[in-house]
Amino acid sequence: MIINHEHPEYIRKWNQAGKNKYNGAYYYSKEITDKIIPAVSTDRNWITVNLKGVGCDHAVVFIHNNMHPENYEWLKKYDDLVLVCGVPETVEKVAHIGKAIYLPLSIDTEYVKRFKVKEKDRHGVAFVGRPAKRRMAGVKLPKNVRRIEGLPRSEMLRQLARCKKAYAVGRIAIEAKALGVEVLPYDARFPDPDRWAVIDTMEAAEILQVKLDEIDKQDEPVPSMDWTKSELMAWADDHGIDVKQRDTKKMILEKINGEIVCP
Repeated sequence: MIINHEHPEYIRKWNQAGKNKYNGAYYYSKEITDKIIPAVSTDRNWITVNLKGVGCDHAVVFIHNNMHPENYEWLKKYDDLVLVCGVPETVEKVAHIGKAIYLPLSIDTEYVKRFKVKEKDRHGVAFVGRPAKRRMAGVKLPKNVRRIEGLPRSEMLRQLARCKKAYAVGRIAIEAKALGVEVLPYDARFPDPDRWAVIDTMEAAEILQVKLDEIDKQDEPVPSMDWTKSELMAWADDHGIDVKQRDTKKMILEKINGEIVCP
């Protein structure tokens, strides 16, 4: 199951969001769905947007709102969640809901670099992001700073690419760097623009695969004599261990453990 930006309820709310509908969570969900999910092998469900009341057990959940992680408290009613956080500071704040991990924010570098230009605007300094985010941060921009906000992503990237410098955070900051734009801080939570490293979506998928494998390995039950012979044989088969129908439970465990199992 995939609960994402294509869910009818999310679409309804997105259409009512005005200029704020062109936000990082929406476009990140699109890239997660199109790039990351197909590249990751797991039997878990996926939740790529925060749609209160629409969730499921045994899921990978992407946390977008780092300013208000309490908005995800409703997820506590679901079991076996892996919460993927784009900034490390959020991990601890949502760890009580499920297994929280840090996955660096990423972008589709090939797509973004299509908008790169050789010549920049002479006085090209801009704030790039959502109007709501600028207001929440309480930032007061210098008069000579233009605002690139409330635009579809393609047009935003087209205008951003012509800037020399940009006030930006998160994935927009990463996109700015990929376009050769110097990133300026405006949010007190993220004073150092160097934290926004350019990481491709497919590299992020590889990192996520490793972390999910580690979690699944920790959660995997340990075979024992309490298991039935059928369960032991199935486990051995899943892990590529050659066992025979004539093998006893003890023999199967010996092969699984690679050692003599005491009665």
